[in-house]
Amino acid sequence: MLFEATRDLPLRDIKVQTPVALANTKKLDAKIMICPILRAALGMLDGIFKLIPDASVGFLGFQRNEKTLEAEFYYAKLPPDHKERIAIIIDPMFATGGTAIDAVNFLKSKGVKDIRFLALVSAPEGLKRFCEIHPDVPVFTTCIDDGLNENGYIIPGLGDAGDRVFNTVNS
Repeated sequence: MLFEATRDLPLRDIKVQTPVALANTKKLDAKIMICPILRAALGMLDGIFKLIPDASVGFLGFQRNEKTLEAEFYYAKLPPDHKERIAIIIDPMFATGGTAIDAVNFLKSKGVKDIRFLALVSAPEGLKRFCEIHPDVPVFTTCIDDGLNENGYIIPGLGDAGDRVFNTVNS
């Protein structure tokens, strides 16, 4: 997914020492900011950071109001040069689209121009809503599930991704 999200970015030639010989290869030539949605996306961060080790990280904190199903903002920490970076927002679940919309609204309000969104599992309702509001922001997802239940959870989905990542599921 990360390859698809970065396929249009510029590359530069570099030399890398392999165990056998010096190799000519390519490296991303863009300033990137990975923006995990706290807390569930922290489970995705290490893998992405290994693929783009020169990236900066900008944290975005949203929590779901279980009554209204709306995202509630509570925290942000962006690198000082965030306006110059390409933002890749990561979140394992893309359900109603509310958190994604609010996260993009926040980054745009801070002057970020190039934003992309990566999600593992998505619902068609959330994708439709998001694309109507932010048609300029591409979404990359591995799976579009059947839809949402009455509680706004993806069906069949994975349940609460943060609880699953951090083993805090109520038994």
